[in-house]
Amino acid sequence: MRKRVALLLSSLFLIFACSSQPIDTLDKIKKSGKFLIGTDATYPPFESKDIQTGQVAGFDIDLIKAICQKLGVQPGFIIVPFDGIIPGLNNNKYDAIISSFTITVAREEVVDFSEPYYVAGQAIAVSLRDTVTKNLDDLQEKRIGTQLGTTGEMLAKQVPGAQVISFDNISAAFIDLENGKLDAIINDKPTSQMIINVRKSAKIVGPLLTKEAYGIAVRQGDKKLLEAINLALQQLKEEGVLEELNRKWISTAEKK
Repeated sequence: MRKRVALLLSSLFLIFACSSQPIDTLDKIKKSGKFLIGTDATYPPFESKDIQTGQVAGFDIDLIKAICQKLGVQPGFIIVPFDGIIPGLNNNKYDAIISSFTITVAREEVVDFSEPYYVAGQAIAVSLRDTVTKNLDDLQEKRIGTQLGTTGEMLAKQVPGAQVISFDNISAAFIDLENGKLDAIINDKPTSQMIINVRKSAKIVGPLLTKEAYGIAVRQGDKKLLEAINLALQQLKEEGVLEELNRKWISTAEKK
C-alpha cells in the first residue's frame, strides 16, 4: 500500500513538475517550421485581405514575414476578430499577435510585448460635409464610431455624453458615417486615411489625439520567443527594412 501511495505521489509530482515548466514556443516553432500569427485582417494598411488574391497583406504582414525569415520558419496567419485576439493567444490558438496592437499597461498585465516597431496616433474622421468639428471637445453629445476592443474605443468612451458605437470592422463605421448614422470616427490615423483614400467621403480633422506604440504580443513568460522577435526587429531596423515598409505602406497611403 505504501509503495502504491509512494508511486502515485511520485507520478503526481512528475505531472505537476512537467505542467509547471514554461512551454518553449520558440523550440516548437523551429521544430514545426511554422510560426502561427493571430491578426485581425480588417485594418489597412497594416493587415487586410487582398481582394484579388484573398491573402492577408500589409505593413504588419510584411514585417512578420521578414521576422520569420530571420527565424528560418514560415508564417501561418489565423484571422481573429480584434476583441478576441488576446484570449485566442492565451488559449494557444496561435503563437503571437501582430495586429496594429498598441502597447498599453492593461494589456501588459495579460501578454508580453516586443520592443515597439511603429508609432501611430488616434485621429478624428468626419464627413466631408462637416465644417464644425475640429477637436475632441466638439464630439461631446455626438455619435462616435470606433473599432471594438481598441484604444480608440477607450478614448471615445471618455468623451462626455458621447454615444459610442463600436464595430468589428472599422470600414463599416465609415459606411455609417457616409449615411449620417455617425457624427465622427476615432481611429488610428493611418488606417482611417487608407479607408478615406478609397471611399473619398470623409476627412481627418484636428491634431493627433494620442501617440501609441505598436508591439508584437506573446504569451506571458514566453521569453525565448520574445528575445528572438526583438533580435529580429533590431536587425530589420538596422537593415532599413522598417523604413522600407513605412514608405511602401504608410507614406504612400498618406500622400494619396
